[in-house]
Amino acid sequence: MAGKGGTTPTTYSPSPTTQKTKALIFKENDVDWVRPDGRDFHQCRPAFFRTGAVNAASGSAYAEFGNTKVIVSVFGPRESKKAMVYSDIGRLNCNVSYTTFATPVRGQGSDEKEFTSMLHKALEGAIMVETFPKTTVDVFALVLESGGSDLPVVISCASLALADAGIMMYDLVTSVSVSCLGKNLVIDPVLEEESYQDGSLMITCMPSRYEVTQLTVTGEWSTAKINEGMQLCLDASAKLVKIMRSCLKEVVTASQD
Repeated sequence: MAGKGGTTPTTYSPSPTTQKTKALIFKENDVDWVRPDGRDFHQCRPAFFRTGAVNAASGSAYAEFGNTKVIVSVFGPRESKKAMVYSDIGRLNCNVSYTTFATPVRGQGSDEKEFTSMLHKALEGAIMVETFPKTTVDVFALVLESGGSDLPVVISCASLALADAGIMMYDLVTSVSVSCLGKNLVIDPVLEEESYQDGSLMITCMPSRYEVTQLTVTGEWSTAKINEGMQLCLDASAKLVKIMRSCLKEVVTASQD
């Protein structure tokens, strides 16, 4: 692997945070427990991105959010191997997979088929498919280590890899999730928090265009909670995209030097 550019881990928390010192105890009515990694409820993990992680690919990116580590490779546009009728628009193929050592229990990653479908839905609305007719762009995402919020990290990393490959897009795509634990909403949950969550909400959006490309909700949510969760995700997404753009700018600056 050879990196073309990257940034130091940067937080994209949606609101100011405070440090808690209480011991880690979670009960349904407990509103003052401490998260496993010591973060505030509305504090995101530091985000690190690097493009050009795979030399053989048209574009690639590596992302690290705490213990969640993902690498995405993009190939194309290239002629489709499958016979297809001429089309004025291009085709997007996605694949998400886990390494056998990605999870604490060997080989027990999340549903790769479901994640593949969700990655495709998250990206297809942001790509200008009309710019590469009758060709295919392949996106391969590999989760190296599963530390929680895997899919949002995969989606954001894939968007950066597409940009690195020079694929025309309306905007970068960012994704952030929150988990509902008792009366609390925690942003960017880790694996332990996801295992205890009562529900989850994930938003994928194009921040500059104020457009949501995907909204996924599981569990039971009140209207107030879902509004709060969406606002937390959108606020964090607006800050996350700045980190991603900074990574791309570093690549351009380095190539000009």
